[in-house]
Amino acid sequence: MAGRAQPDEGTLECQRIYQQVRGTSKRKMTTLFFFRNAFWGTGRDQCQPSGNFTLKRFSPWRVSVWLSSLVWANLCLPLWAQSILGGLLETADALNAQQQEELYRQLQKQAEYWERQAAVVKTVVKLVRPTVVHIEAEPGIPSLPQRPGTQRVEEAGSGVIVQIQGKFYVLTNRHVIKGSGLGGIKISLADGRRLFPTRIWDDPETDVAVLAVDAPGLVPARLGKSKDVEIGDFVLAVGSPFGLSHSVTFGIISAKGRRDLELGHAEVVFQDFLQTDAAINPGNSGGPLINLRGEVIGINTAIASNSGGNEGIGFAIPIDMFMFVANQLIEKGKVVRAFLGVHLDSRFGPAMAAEVGLPRPIGARVSGITPQSPAAAAGIQVGDIILQFDGQLVEDAGHLINLVATTPVGKKVPILLFRDRKTLTIEVTLADRANFLK
Repeated sequence: MAGRAQPDEGTLECQRIYQQVRGTSKRKMTTLFFFRNAFWGTGRDQCQPSGNFTLKRFSPWRVSVWLSSLVWANLCLPLWAQSILGGLLETADALNAQQQEELYRQLQKQAEYWERQAAVVKTVVKLVRPTVVHIEAEPGIPSLPQRPGTQRVEEAGSGVIVQIQGKFYVLTNRHVIKGSGLGGIKISLADGRRLFPTRIWDDPETDVAVLAVDAPGLVPARLGKSKDVEIGDFVLAVGSPFGLSHSVTFGIISAKGRRDLELGHAEVVFQDFLQTDAAINPGNSGGPLINLRGEVIGINTAIASNSGGNEGIGFAIPIDMFMFVANQLIEKGKVVRAFLGVHLDSRFGPAMAAEVGLPRPIGARVSGITPQSPAAAAGIQVGDIILQFDGQLVEDAGHLINLVATTPVGKKVPILLFRDRKTLTIEVTLADRANFLK
């Protein structure tokens, strides 16, 4: 039986090349077969996927064409394919009317969720706006009209209406109405009406002012408790920045207990500000800082700014502190503050705390005692560190001063001391500060 004919050298070479081609991508393979006739020729002797292979004679022209085909398959074709793909993507980005409508439908459904979350802010604004007033104050005008030809210097600010024991008052800052009499203060309501206060009270040591007002249809704000405020709480600031009345801004409580601020008002002694990044600008002073329950938790008072405008750092008097002063002004016509009778060490820091056995500087260190004061009667000593006052942790000397100043005169309060590396509790009955400042 005759053996099978052995392929010649050209056929073997063709088979080898074909096996290499099979390993390429379909795109390259198609291109190679597109150019195959230039190299292999046409007819029965060309390379085929099966059958006998007969290699034609190589020629320089056919070799150059074959090499060109390889360059096309490996370099040019991918770039061409990318351009085609880019065109397809551009086509995909183009929306027809049906696709656009579908996307709007999806967006509306997604937006409904966020609108439900934001609805609380809208509700707060509806509640609060009628309670906020715009204040224009003309210093130097007690109750009479100004003489012709005299230049007026007008201050502008904000305020909020509250109801105390059935009567209406406007809370604002003292620096907004400072130096103005009853006839120099104009109060503009949200409904467009204008009022003049019937009485004015103020306290320079806290920058608090209260204006008595009387008109039908006044809407009072609801007061919250600033002691419950936490850093990170969402808040709204409402007021008249640059005279733009009833403007609303949104932010959070950035910090609490800001003290020893240089406000430009040397008289402000008692400071315990809330800090917020809600935009506050000139004209916002006296306006309310509101929580998401629609309650007033502070009265906007000052900003820290190099430009004179908002830079994300605003300060508000906590409403608890404000109302402690306001209620006394209304009831007594003055503020009566308690007195403990201790001098505090401003140098108390980490080194001194470690020396006395504390892990860090907490509380307020006593550096002196006023004779015949409540502190002297209770046995407080120089070097004692006051850790708690009336159940509240004392952060520093300024905090203790505020705690004492906002405690009723005559109240007996427990004080936790740190003495000789031990703690002990004593009770102190606070006296009237005015009796020790004469």
